[in-house]
Amino acid sequence: MGENMENTALAISPSMSVNVTVRRPREYLTEKEIERLIKAAGDNRWGHRDQTAILIAYRHGLRSSELVALRWDDIDFSSGKLHCRRSKSGSVSVHPVGGKELRALRRLKRETQQKRETAGSIYIFVSERLAPLSTAGFQRMVARAGESAGFNFLVHSHMLRHSCGYKLANDGHDTRAIQHYLGHKSINSTVRYTALAPDRFKGFWKD
Repeated sequence: MGENMENTALAISPSMSVNVTVRRPREYLTEKEIERLIKAAGDNRWGHRDQTAILIAYRHGLRSSELVALRWDDIDFSSGKLHCRRSKSGSVSVHPVGGKELRALRRLKRETQQKRETAGSIYIFVSERLAPLSTAGFQRMVARAGESAGFNFLVHSHMLRHSCGYKLANDGHDTRAIQHYLGHKSINSTVRYTALAPDRFKGFWKD
């Protein structure tokens, strides 16, 4: 019986079509890899827009739909604050905006206004036709930057959100604070990042 089954398996295996799921090595990028991605995103005539979009999405853990929906009136340049509206019924929050982000946004606003005769779009990130950037457009932007940066796996836009959560958890920030920062309805969506933080295992072995 066993011999017959083995022979049958050998007979049919060459002609069988096997579906193999290829998994990415991980769903986040490290801080240095984000810097590499941002640098690669600058290699086109809309490079500053692309670099700024990736920086903002990463720093604030934005989904693609949240990033492209950002408006200039969501930014308070005087106080350095970002009004962050979340999709998927996530909680609204106000995030601090760092100097690097503010400088990039101010430059983007100037460049966008120079590209059109009117005062400019109400949306921060616009397409080459100066229409609001689409979700698919941002996703393609990130994928292109990943290819230009030489990553040997597909870099997708949601990795920026995961990378933000991983960075905050790795820096030792409180899980509840990360939950509110990312707008998670449930803390179960946040603990994945603390589970990846290597400091959890610090001191396990002492030589």
